[in-house]
Amino acid sequence: MADEAEILNLVVEASRRRQGIGWLLVQKAIAECKAAGVRTIFLEVRESNEGALKLYARAGFKEGGRRGEYYREPTEDALILQHTIE
Repeated sequence: MADEAEILNLVVEASRRRQGIGWLLVQKAIAECKAAGVRTIFLEVRESNEGALKLYARAGFKEGGRRGEYYREPTEDALILQHTIE
């Protein structure tokens, strides 16, 4: 869809985490999507990734679904998150 986008990967090196880099990357992605006319952004995240879940919740992402056994090593569900741009 022309008004939807998906964040496939967002990674911050372990030694650089908790410095606001992930927040800046998410905010930049949202701003770029908004400028391009995107209305909804989607992403998947491991259900056990508490740091990422907190970051995305703070940025306004909401849980919209689940993909069972989506990840391997270890096998784990993915939560589908979405952010609506207003």
